[in-house]
Amino acid sequence: MLDICCIGHITLDKVVTPRLEVFMPGGTSFYFSNAIRKMNLNYQLITCLAEGEMQFVKDLQMKGIAVLAYTCPHTVYFENIYPENQDHRIQNVLQTANPFSPEQFREINAEIFHLGPLLAEDIPESVILYLATKGKLSLDVQGYLRSVHDHKVFPVDWEKKQEILPHIHYLKANETEMEKLTGQQDVYAGARLLSDWGVNEVIITLGSKGSVIYQGGEFYPVPAYLPEKVVDATGCGDTYMAGYLSQRRQGASITKAGNFGAAMATLKIQSSGPFTGSPEQVYNRMKAGIDVSVVQP
Repeated sequence: MLDICCIGHITLDKVVTPRLEVFMPGGTSFYFSNAIRKMNLNYQLITCLAEGEMQFVKDLQMKGIAVLAYTCPHTVYFENIYPENQDHRIQNVLQTANPFSPEQFREINAEIFHLGPLLAEDIPESVILYLATKGKLSLDVQGYLRSVHDHKVFPVDWEKKQEILPHIHYLKANETEMEKLTGQQDVYAGARLLSDWGVNEVIITLGSKGSVIYQGGEFYPVPAYLPEKVVDATGCGDTYMAGYLSQRRQGASITKAGNFGAAMATLKIQSSGPFTGSPEQVYNRMKAGIDVSVVQP
């Protein structure tokens, strides 16, 4: 039995910031896997990509990450353009991959399945409903709120949200995604509505303003730790969730898990590429105690 299984496509990413332009592997599954690999959990990634990018999988395996990789004609190809304020980005999709199917998970059992769709077609709702019979589901909702036209990404609502959300234990969304999903601009109103729709733990990330978690009628504001420098925000939300879920799986409280995830995300934003630190470095960052206050409910 796995502690956590992440499902999602590894991507080929072009990242453009005011200071640099780099090409690298990416996607929820890539950043999440790198961040969680030192957390002393029985973990596996299930992904899908083209043969031409299979080196990405070999590199993860060389780091000790268990990966089951399916092949398809194309690897998802994203272009992420960040302005000076890295809370926001412009995205283009240059290539897409095959979706997953329930049959690919017949032999997989996990306490928590973390789903990282990048586009609405990546993980069909039939896969969610099947996996819900096997373990707790964690969902980064971003992919279901994206529509691609002429390679450009446009925000859309998720048509089947009220059918699927009751099956989700942990839901992660940023404030823009929360507003698109719920129609609420207020973070706390949006979190309550998502809970009313059946989500057990609602995690709303607010970039440099921290995050808010809602569970059982109670809000847990989480600070954002100040980075020494801001280099690349790509994958920060995935790093946060790797920290949060690893801590929750090991019995940590919501507050401790949220603080741990926030500190991990801060360490990640200070360099390009995935998180490479250790749990000890995360705890040291938490102990430093420099944070940005979040708005209270």
